[in-house]
Amino acid sequence: MIKIPLRILLVEDNEADVLISLRTIKKLVEDPHIEVVEDLSSCRNKLINFIPDVVISDYNLPTCTGLEVLQLVQKKDPKLPFIFLTGTVHDEELAANTILAGASGFILKRHMNNLEDKLKPLLKQVVFRMSEKEEIRERLRQNKIAINQINDYLDNLRLDNREQKDNISKIKDAIKDFKTGRDEDDRET
Repeated sequence: MIKIPLRILLVEDNEADVLISLRTIKKLVEDPHIEVVEDLSSCRNKLINFIPDVVISDYNLPTCTGLEVLQLVQKKDPKLPFIFLTGTVHDEELAANTILAGASGFILKRHMNNLEDKLKPLLKQVVFRMSEKEEIRERLRQNKIAINQINDYLDNLRLDNREQKDNISKIKDAIKDFKTGRDEDDRET
């Protein structure tokens, strides 16, 4: 069972498929936060206000297609994992096109009785990516702490002579450039 709480946006119009999906997700994830929508407008709202970790979407919806949902998701967050759960994808070419369009995976609804086995590796991949991002965020946080400590130290140095003042100003400028991502070449132009 996945121990990390997952925020899942389920885009589905079929009530029976919603119930099966919810039951399966709750078997796989210890603490899922699931929102269910069935149209683009509601999906857009949830992408802004709910901010899911993964989107699971039907391909054929009453007011739009799954590809439109995928495009909306990619516009809001190109790295957000997106899984199709659909009965429409019958041929391999269409399935391949969904992956080429940016979907992280797809599950055919004809496999709903095996949904747990099909969904589990895809959700584990989402969790793996989340832990990678968390590691990067922690490193960035540690770097910001170090920069703040250096700035604080420099602010507290006694500025006894002109040369020391100039050196400290150069160090502070270099730190500001590092924080904003500018490099040496940008400062010279």
